[in-house]
Amino acid sequence: MAATYPFPGLADTSVDKTGQPRNFLSLTGFRRKASTLLLRMALLNLLAFGLLAAAWWEGLVNTVLEADKTYLTVLIFLVFTVGLVISVWRAIQINREIDQFLPDTKQQSETDDGFMTQKHYAESLGNGAIGALRMRLAHRIAAVRHIANVLVLLGLIGTVLGFIIALSGVNPETASDIEGIAPMVSTLIQGMSTALYTTLVGSILNVWLSANYQMLASGTVELMSRWMEWSEHTKADKPKTDYA
Repeated sequence: MAATYPFPGLADTSVDKTGQPRNFLSLTGFRRKASTLLLRMALLNLLAFGLLAAAWWEGLVNTVLEADKTYLTVLIFLVFTVGLVISVWRAIQINREIDQFLPDTKQQSETDDGFMTQKHYAESLGNGAIGALRMRLAHRIAAVRHIANVLVLLGLIGTVLGFIIALSGVNPETASDIEGIAPMVSTLIQGMSTALYTTLVGSILNVWLSANYQMLASGTVELMSRWMEWSEHTKADKPKTDYA
């Protein structure tokens, strides 16, 4: 799959003397190199899924599902899954773009065909382009943060629903009736279980997804710093004109 770049000009390709395709980043002395963003995110999620598997093995997951008659915990997990998929997708995208900006140990000669044309495009990208890129990168991962916040809100909604369920079974008229107490206690326990478990699940998954978001944010910062280094590198290579 072809890499997606913040600006179309970065994806322009040409062919070198050996017949190999090259792009603007390779012409300015940058090459693809492994980044640690995907590795760190993979380790985080493997650890989290391992803890989830341990909870399922101990029967804790089934306990939560059986106690929540509103199935709100299932909805919370589905929303979390959407956020996790988006975060992984963005991580792959950011990781690919970071790799394009890592410096090469062997600088490309400015006499290569097409170098000056591509370089002129880079020099035309000033502070406005950098600011636009910063806003675009921040907006690109904002959905993960919003979904993480939604998980907490869904947990709070579950708390309210749980209290409503718990109080709906309370009947003051039958409080003195021994036979009527058992159904009230059962409804009260069911409502409190829903309130507590939905809050717990929403909070845990919020922490999980927020950790992924923080990794995306750190990757975005690294990508932005690489972009600025590349921009300065391009400006430094620009020949100065003597107007004297």
